[in-house]
Amino acid sequence: MELQQLRYVIAVAQTLNFTRAAERCRVVQSALSHQIAALERELGARLFERTSRRVRLTPAGEAFLPAARECLEAADRARAEVAATGGQIVGRLAVGAIPTVTAIDLPVALRDYRHRHPRVHITLTSAGSEILIERVRRGEIDVAFLGLPPRMEPKGVQSRRLAGGELVAVVAPDHHRTERETDLQSLADEPFIDFRVGAAGRAQSDEAFAAAGVRREVPFEVSSADFMVDLVRQGLGVGMLPAAYAPRSPDLRVIRLRDAPTRVEHLIWDDRPSPAATAFIELVHAGRDDSGAGEGRG
Repeated sequence: MELQQLRYVIAVAQTLNFTRAAERCRVVQSALSHQIAALERELGARLFERTSRRVRLTPAGEAFLPAARECLEAADRARAEVAATGGQIVGRLAVGAIPTVTAIDLPVALRDYRHRHPRVHITLTSAGSEILIERVRRGEIDVAFLGLPPRMEPKGVQSRRLAGGELVAVVAPDHHRTERETDLQSLADEPFIDFRVGAAGRAQSDEAFAAAGVRREVPFEVSSADFMVDLVRQGLGVGMLPAAYAPRSPDLRVIRLRDAPTRVEHLIWDDRPSPAATAFIELVHAGRDDSGAGEGRG
């Protein structure tokens, strides 16, 4: 069994097409098909069912795929560890981030990292905090930036608090509310636009309203800050955004809150970060003032 055969199997499983898999692997289709057939003979089982119209994994293929991925990841990790002993950072860096990161300038950090370590393949995924925590636990993402209510700590991962901050209310330019500062009670009768129930971004607001003894209605639930802003612009309700993020939509009016919800941004990684992940964590740490910042096991 050869590593290249495993790469071919994974490519076919991802594309469900031998032609596209061969293109992705930069090999002629006949060579890819030959290697997969040889592997199937060695295993004594078919990994794919092929018809004129479709390709799909067999039960044996479904069972084989996770182990094949783990094997390739271990081989890639071994190469990266050896290269690191000679001062070379190689491999992959999979970064995850909530859309409203403000503790660092993430595009600039990624640019600087790529300049320092051009042999690392960087990917970026945007998702909610709870999804990112789980994907870091499973090893699908190397490092991630989260935003959580102050009472919450990411569990099962290594973490560092980066920064805390308040949320503000944002409204359309022609919204009937004209004050620059208010409290949550005064907003109780307004319709709100917020993230889905259970999301960390929603919990920050829900907990603050509950602490203030205020019940509110959230008729519009969204999955991204951009969508929230679009709905706010149309006058459909009041949005809640981090104060440091709100200026990115200068056409919206900001209302500061005396009893504002708060959140804390975290950087997380797993128990055994790769050399590429370690280099990124060090870059983030070096770019920040360490005073008052803690690091530990979540």
